[in-house]
Amino acid sequence: MSAEVRRLTLPLTDATVQALHAGDEVLLTGTLITGRDRACAHLHRLLADGEALPVDLADQLLYFVGPAPAPPGMAIGSAGPTTSARMNPFMPALLEAGLRGMIGKGFIGEEVKRALERRPAVYFGAVGGTGALLAQTITSTEVLAFPELRGEAVFRLELAAFPAVVLHDSHGGDLYERTYGSVAAAGQAGVAHNE
Repeated sequence: MSAEVRRLTLPLTDATVQALHAGDEVLLTGTLITGRDRACAHLHRLLADGEALPVDLADQLLYFVGPAPAPPGMAIGSAGPTTSARMNPFMPALLEAGLRGMIGKGFIGEEVKRALERRPAVYFGAVGGTGALLAQTITSTEVLAFPELRGEAVFRLELAAFPAVVLHDSHGGDLYERTYGSVAAAGQAGVAHNE
């Protein structure tokens, strides 16, 4: 892990992304968009069909989350990351369409890693099981697309010091691989996929 936490403002620039390395701890402030299984599938289908997207992906960070409804006095309910591997089929095309990276938990596929390097882009991890704490760093929300998906709609979130760690950087650095040696070893160590 890095010696100090880096404070980053969203959206991320190309230079900022290229300066990040696997293991860097960050606090993210600014706006990002959300999307998980169904939203990513919808966006992917629109791209494949050559149709206009309802959101601009250029330089956006995509948070794999399906937030819970907001309790009184909060901008959002529990907002923890979902398993990133489920988005593997969609991410290379979404990155090529302009995404600057994503936030989730767990492993990503080899094709997604290569797409991060080509873009360049970054994959951040957030700690699973901490959705209520992460929600405290989200100051506002707005539904941008697919409202019929309810909690799985595409939201715009405003963050204030959202904690994350670089799991895979734009240079091929992989925190899991560096820590455990391989996906198989990580699974044996009890780090593998959480749903």
